[in-house]
Amino acid sequence: MRTSGILMPIFSLPSKYGIGTFGKAAYQFIDFLKKSGQTYWQILPTGVTGFGDSPYQSVSAFAGNPYFIDLDLLIDDGYIKKADIEALEWGEDYSKVDYEAMFNSKYKILRIAYESFKIKQPKDYNSFLDDNEYWIECYALYSAIKAYHGGASFDTWEKGYLKRDKEYIEKAEAELSEDISFHKFVQYLFFTQWQALKDYANENGVYIIGDIPIYVAYDSADVWGAPEQFQLDSDYTPKAVAGCPPDAFSSDGQLWGNPLYDWDYMKKDGFSWWIKRIEHCAKLYDVVRIDHFRAFSAYYSIPYGDENAVRGVWKKCCGKELFDTLKEKLGSLNIIAEDLGTIDDDVRKLLNYVGFPGMKVLQFAFDTESESCYLPHNIGKNCVVYTGTHDNDTAIGYMKSASAKELKFIKDYLRIGENESFNWALIKSAMATAADTVILQMQDFLGLDNSARINTPATNENNWQWRIGEGCTNKWLAQIILDTTKLYFRLPKIEKSKQKI
Repeated sequence: MRTSGILMPIFSLPSKYGIGTFGKAAYQFIDFLKKSGQTYWQILPTGVTGFGDSPYQSVSAFAGNPYFIDLDLLIDDGYIKKADIEALEWGEDYSKVDYEAMFNSKYKILRIAYESFKIKQPKDYNSFLDDNEYWIECYALYSAIKAYHGGASFDTWEKGYLKRDKEYIEKAEAELSEDISFHKFVQYLFFTQWQALKDYANENGVYIIGDIPIYVAYDSADVWGAPEQFQLDSDYTPKAVAGCPPDAFSSDGQLWGNPLYDWDYMKKDGFSWWIKRIEHCAKLYDVVRIDHFRAFSAYYSIPYGDENAVRGVWKKCCGKELFDTLKEKLGSLNIIAEDLGTIDDDVRKLLNYVGFPGMKVLQFAFDTESESCYLPHNIGKNCVVYTGTHDNDTAIGYMKSASAKELKFIKDYLRIGENESFNWALIKSAMATAADTVILQMQDFLGLDNSARINTPATNENNWQWRIGEGCTNKWLAQIILDTTKLYFRLPKIEKSKQKI
């Protein structure tokens, strides 16, 4: 079944309060997707952002990002008043997210909302806590103790807090009970608003693709609360960390620094942590895209303390056993496997075994020295085609940085006419492939250059900031996208009960 969708981060939506949220603009974007004939909305991870404001470095694999809570909805629900937010700063540049301003202002408002919550709790609050007990108790406790330590990483805490000694935990639960309760309430707001938005999307024939990073951040509730699941020593210091080996783009490789899973322990434990994580994500999203899927075949292990990834080695993983267990416990899995990067026969065999669609990125296709598997004529059905992902430049930015030789090949291959725009030629080429699903960046429909790029890998600045302008998702553009989608036979034909990537 041929379908398509748009990649558009939540934080990139327009709003009056510095960042995209689950409010009016999100509902309007769903309306735009419906009018455009799109089946999917890919939103990137929704977790609490950590180092570098990256959604791929979250302090929890389960908790939601408080920044996405919509303030106008809080006003409607009686938690806050409009006067509470009028004097707060949300950043000077409406085209970019100012995360420092967000941190300073958003939590002030959420504290005011919490005071209203204490007066009258919602009827469904306790049931929410019961349904999410498996993660929210640890997350709220971790968040409160972290705030008590001025935001410092948990490995700098007193040993009693670090090792979760009973005496220290009981002390924290007693002395920090108010802060613990606050963090639970914030998560209630996030998931309540998100569920309402997702329900609206599904009712309108739009299905959510949510991303999850394969790894979690070291300074996270996950590592602190379940250290046995990770490769740590007795002091909770990582034995080795994640990254990528040196390649043609980087002689030092990529040092991500995430702690590695203790796969031997996880296997003996029946993969309980992964079962909870995937089950949780299956409730949040209709389709789960797992980043860096190749690490389920073999993962790159870098000695802790190294300054680069040169000394890393590949180590075998137990992906087949993991996904057999997940399927046994959870049933059919609606997953996209991000199979980019260093791919070998073992990764291909694992992907073929699990049957998940992989990814094809057209920006990787135009190698002037060899015939790439990403060229449109080489793309099969069981995959998801992208012009570019959040880690790529926009189509226009990519074109402007291409060499003259590469650009000639692209123009000849795509048969770009003199008056045809490069971004639309690339979009149409993706739509025309045999792939079951095509996901296209919103920036490419708008013809934006690299100033609208979402992320540049291996950099820590100026990422995750781009925001769309008011009025860009209009009827005129929706009609053009609809016509293109119809031309390539990708209009929605999915019954709600049978939705499958």
